[in-house]
Amino acid sequence: MTDDQSKSIEKQSKNTQAPSAPVTSAPAQKTAPAASNISSAMAQSNTKTPKAPEPQIKKVDIAIAGVTYPIFCPVHEQEELLSAVSYINNYALDLKRDAPSLSQESILVLCCLNLYEKIHANQRSAEDRLQKDKQSEALLNKIMKDAHSIL
Repeated sequence: MTDDQSKSIEKQSKNTQAPSAPVTSAPAQKTAPAASNISSAMAQSNTKTPKAPEPQIKKVDIAIAGVTYPIFCPVHEQEELLSAVSYINNYALDLKRDAPSLSQESILVLCCLNLYEKIHANQRSAEDRLQKDKQSEALLNKIMKDAHSIL
């Protein structure tokens, strides 16, 4: 997730939280002019430079190994999130079945380590492919150079 996305997630989560204490009339009077100043400043800034619309964020409840976690996710990334949750949940359930005494935290740590191992193996594989491609290209160039020298 980018910094802009995480900032918009933080903004949304702050906006959706209800105040814990009742608001008195004195603070409300102090905040009302500031809010109108912010609104007018935003209106002015919107007319000067059009901003790209912020991605819509949606709260998605995901379940991993029987525990539900609320996640704020950009709408366009929801399918990818659910796919990741499915993979991780299946792996976590397999771990839980094999070692029922493991805590949820231990299961998630093992999932993270497994994912890191897979990512690292994939990166090594990509580096190996790149090295082989370079070797193939060098060999092809040598063959072409030899062929030109014969002709």
